[in-house]
Amino acid sequence: MRFDVLTIFPELFAPHLAHGVTRRAFESRQVDVRLWPLRDFADDNYRRVDDRTYGGGPGMVMLAEPLEKALAAAKAERMAEHGEAEPAVIHFTPTGARIDQARVQQLAAGPGAILLCGRYEGIDQRVLDRHVTLELSLGDFVLSGGELPALALLDAVARLQDGVLGDAQSHLQDSFSDGLLDCPHYSRPELLADGRAVPPVLLSGHHADIRRWRREKSLALTFARRPDLIAAARAAGLLSKADEAFLAGL
Repeated sequence: MRFDVLTIFPELFAPHLAHGVTRRAFESRQVDVRLWPLRDFADDNYRRVDDRTYGGGPGMVMLAEPLEKALAAAKAERMAEHGEAEPAVIHFTPTGARIDQARVQQLAAGPGAILLCGRYEGIDQRVLDRHVTLELSLGDFVLSGGELPALALLDAVARLQDGVLGDAQSHLQDSFSDGLLDCPHYSRPELLADGRAVPPVLLSGHHADIRRWRREKSLALTFARRPDLIAAARAAGLLSKADEAFLAGL
């Protein structure tokens, strides 16, 4: 899959793409990331990509023409290399749909997309109206630009690719993969200096008991922190009779 990133700060991406377990996906081109510096598509000597907003008010707006030239270049290259005529164009904005694991899984199984990273007060609406197919958000807060959401999305997609994680089953235990939050995890030593110990069941070697403990901890944590996920899992038929009995006890 391929992601083309349109940004005025391409240097923000290089450190992330070269470090951590997900670098395997980027180095192998399982997730092929191409960076398009928007200032390269500006016409004037100052390489300007923003200007004052019509109607007055604070802040600057990203100009339509450099953005559309960059989009055209990215689309032409995708067409020449992959025969992809109309790739999805994703714009990151607080007004977009919230990114969740279901969305990440959908994108991880697809051909990729063009990621449009805005800055300042936003992007000329005419660009969004004509080109954007999907608007996404990290949550109900405002960031300085779309680069952080783009990095978060790339990381989430990369870790779902075959061979990226050390254990192919790792992502199946992540929060949200089965509709619930993940259970707690422990490692060595078994007993800390202040007396805090690993739960005995995890040392028992009894796999059925361990699975049950993890499932119950996951249910309890989700019930306490994200009851909306319990309701969604119930509606989707993801909860067993044992799950429901445990929740009833809570």
